[in-house]
Amino acid sequence: MSGTTNGLGPGPNFVGGFASITIDGTQYMLVSDAKYGVSKSEKETKWGMDGQMHGYAVTQYIAGFIEATLRDSGSLTVGNFEFLTNSEVQLALANGKVVSGLGMVCTKAIEVDPKEGTFSVRFEGANVQEQLQ
Repeated sequence: MSGTTNGLGPGPNFVGGFASITIDGTQYMLVSDAKYGVSKSEKETKWGMDGQMHGYAVTQYIAGFIEATLRDSGSLTVGNFEFLTNSEVQLALANGKVVSGLGMVCTKAIEVDPKEGTFSVRFEGANVQEQLQ
C-alpha cells in the first residue's frame, strides 16, 4: 500500500492519529490523549498606557511533560507508577518525531477506569525534547 510502511502503520504522509509510548524501555499500550509540552516558562506581555506592547516577562518556570491514557492489563501494577522518579519516557509520533524526557517524575497515575481498562499517567521533568527524524 503506498504511503505506509506495512499497510497499517504510519508512513510518509501521516501527521497524527498514531503514537507509541515507552517508559524505562518498556512499551505500554497507548489508548489515547497523548500530549507533551516542551516549554520551560510561561510569559506575559507587558503593555503601556500608550497602547504599545513594551515587551514581556517570565511569570513562572514550568516543567516539560509527557502524558497519556494507557491500557491496564493483568500483568501491570498501576500503583508502581507512583515510584517512578528518574524515568526515561519516549513518545513516538506519526509524523516521525520522537519526544523524549530524561529524569522524569510520574506525577499522576492514580485513577483506573475498570470499565474501559484504562488509566492516565503524567510525567514531568526539566529535560523534555523533540527529536526530528
